[in-house]
Amino acid sequence: MTRSDLDGRAELTIWPGHKPAHTAHGREFPTLRDALTAAADAISTSDAQPWIVTEQGDILSPNWIRANVGLARGH
Repeated sequence: MTRSDLDGRAELTIWPGHKPAHTAHGREFPTLRDALTAAADAISTSDAQPWIVTEQGDILSPNWIRANVGLARGH
């Protein structure tokens, strides 16, 4: 992941951890950093399963997000 990747747009979809899948919530962010921060907040407060699609089309899984959330704070 490069610095320019972190500065690109991203879409975050949050799937509830224990609810039916049709209740997912999606939102677009101006940067991947912002999406990672929001995803980390969702994980820590609601047992959510966040997925991020980057501007380049990469799909970041909940496990990837958990392992790399520090990238958002490295700004």
